Amino acid sequence: MLRRGLAILALVLTGAISAQAADDDPELIFKKSTVFKLLTPDHKLATYAIDDPIIDGVSCHFTVPEKGGVAGFFGVAEELSDVSLACRQVGPVSIKEKFEQGDEVFRQRRSLFFKKMQIVRGCDTTRNVLVYLSYSDKIIEGSPKNSTSTVPIIPWGDQPAPKCADWLDE
Repeated sequence: MLRRGLAILALVLTGAISAQAADDDPELIFKKSTVFKLLTPDHKLATYAIDDPIIDGVSCHFTVPEKGGVAGFFGVAEELSDVSLACRQVGPVSIKEKFEQGDEVFRQRRSLFFKKMQIVRGCDTTRNVLVYLSYSDKIIEGSPKNSTSTVPIIPWGDQPAPKCADWLDE
């Protein structure tokens, strides 16, 4: 009975770890150690890049803490909710499809089961600015920790700037 229970637990953990790895992986830019651990991985800050999946010409960089130690080594640590976010126009902006205020751009698990970090997008129609918000939440309770970044849509070269208001699905 104990052996069967351990086998089921192993399958659940393997599935959860596989689901975590199945998230769209952002591009790792670099990691910096913040706390030294002698025999296990250090605690680190990791900086990643993502491109907005429906808006060409906009990229975001975010930094998250990653726990080391034994739990971090096995991938079962509940990560902190701290996230830093910066988004910029990196080329001519081209919006591929309509979107709603608060549409998800990126999601990443921050614990084995309950916590996830999200980056969502909105449009400040008055100023023609894309607004990106990162936050983390849990199934039971949310987190007030968040970060906001804005991207004013400006002409690039000879290409005019699109109006994000024209692409809002209201």
